[in-house]
Amino acid sequence: MRYRYNPQCPCGRCRAHGLMGPAVLISLGVLFLLDQLTNVRWLDFDRTWPAFLIVIGLVMFLQHNASMEGHVPRLYGPPAWQSQVQQYGAPQQPQPPVPPPPPSPPAGPIVPETNWNKPDNPGVHNG
Repeated sequence: MRYRYNPQCPCGRCRAHGLMGPAVLISLGVLFLLDQLTNVRWLDFDRTWPAFLIVIGLVMFLQHNASMEGHVPRLYGPPAWQSQVQQYGAPQQPQPPVPPPPPSPPAGPIVPETNWNKPDNPGVHNG
């Protein structure tokens, strides 16, 4: 079975899946802070950016080596509660087909005497 991330799963691997964004943002903030607070040349941001690659690699290492004990597989399709209702609930009765609505009557011809722009015409109703 192939592993798929499930946000509702309590296993360690699924919990570690959400660490990438916060780890990158924290490391970005620390590197910019070191760049601003120190006058040491080797702590400038243009020399410390490979730390991002290290942080990303560490988080990926943690994700792939975390325990899958208690993993709840992600279901694609109908929600789990619907499938349980169908399995254990009352037997589903087939629904009768719904007849299509009757066709609408054809519109009558437009007569040339009809004036559509006259507001006092009793045949024209707004609203």
